[in-house]
Amino acid sequence: MRPGVLVAVLVSASLLALGAAPAGGTAPRPLPDRMADTGGGAQLITAVAPDTDATTGTVTWWDREGGSGGGGRWVAAGSAPARFGSGGLADGPTRVQGTNTTPTGLYDLPYAFGTEAAPRGTAYRYRPVRQDSWWCQDNGSRSYNRWTEPRPADCRATEAERLITYPTQYAHALVVGFNYDRPVRGRGAGIFLHVDGRGATAGCVSVPEDAMRRILTWASPAARPHIAIGTSGGATAVTRY
Repeated sequence: MRPGVLVAVLVSASLLALGAAPAGGTAPRPLPDRMADTGGGAQLITAVAPDTDATTGTVTWWDREGGSGGGGRWVAAGSAPARFGSGGLADGPTRVQGTNTTPTGLYDLPYAFGTEAAPRGTAYRYRPVRQDSWWCQDNGSRSYNRWTEPRPADCRATEAERLITYPTQYAHALVVGFNYDRPVRGRGAGIFLHVDGRGATAGCVSVPEDAMRRILTWASPAARPHIAIGTSGGATAVTRY
């Protein structure tokens, strides 16, 4: 992903209206086909909420048949109910840390991790969670928005997540590349696609455990999957950040 570059992914958020059929009664094109940018790979995850205040929605994972680039067609490989931040959704480039909002945008997926072993067939790099595995969210730390083992002295425990203390949510997860390549202090840290903890998240996207396992066995590093987070209505457009 090109850090620091904003590219419009959707002409408008109304293009995310999955149920709307074009005039003439023809079936709507698959969602990725209505996006200006899908990351350039042959796989894509879309996480769609009804509006920016919503805490629930749908995650769908897609394959581009015929390969990456401009050719081929997008086909849904699976879908599942999703949960978003308790504060709803917020524009990724202007999101504020601590608001419990899920950042909208198009992001890469650097690697997977989990408190449990990787599902059989997982090809993605999968990092096991250990007793001293932490995710630093301390704005004053050199390890801001990074996995650390052990927690460094300049990252306060009160400003970090000890990953093993979330055995349900982090049984299996994918790191979302929000604010990751060149972290901006105060924008947010530790945004993941993870297992549903039966409630709204602190800013992540969550799905049922069986869906998370299916996503991990589906995802192929060679296909360069991305995740696009946005809404099906309103004025919020998804941007690449």
